[in-house]
Amino acid sequence: MRDAAHVEQKGASRFRIRLLREGDLPRVMEIETASFSTPWKETTFRGLMRRTDTDLFVAESWGLLVGYAACWTVADQSELGNVAVAPESRGRGIGGGLVDAVVRRVRERGALELFLEVRESNTGAQSVYTERGFDVVGRRRSYYSSPTEDALIMRLRV
Repeated sequence: MRDAAHVEQKGASRFRIRLLREGDLPRVMEIETASFSTPWKETTFRGLMRRTDTDLFVAESWGLLVGYAACWTVADQSELGNVAVAPESRGRGIGGGLVDAVVRRVRERGALELFLEVRESNTGAQSVYTERGFDVVGRRRSYYSSPTEDALIMRLRV
């Protein structure tokens, strides 16, 4: 899986999913900062890159890195820890393509369930997840800050 790539064609949008490389981190950090009010630090990504239970994907469109996803698997459960698409590239199916890549990978790893948390107000992301079969299975009160908001816990049986 280390060198795998997958090309998606969604209408006029063409993008390629591949594994994250160290040289991708500056652009990933730009997308992270533009996407989240409490962004992960670069050291978090570097730590994830060293873990054998973690997979980090990026999406490229016309040679530009436009999104990424991070997931990890422990025993038969996986978590989609983060997925983000550059603001100028949203609405083109890239986020869904990244989620699809994660689902394929966690299946390969033998996961039976894939979990994630999403802001209650992030209905766009929720629809991407729901379209792929995720269900809301719980809530984490005041999970997010800036602004304070509940997280919905979603699960996909893979």
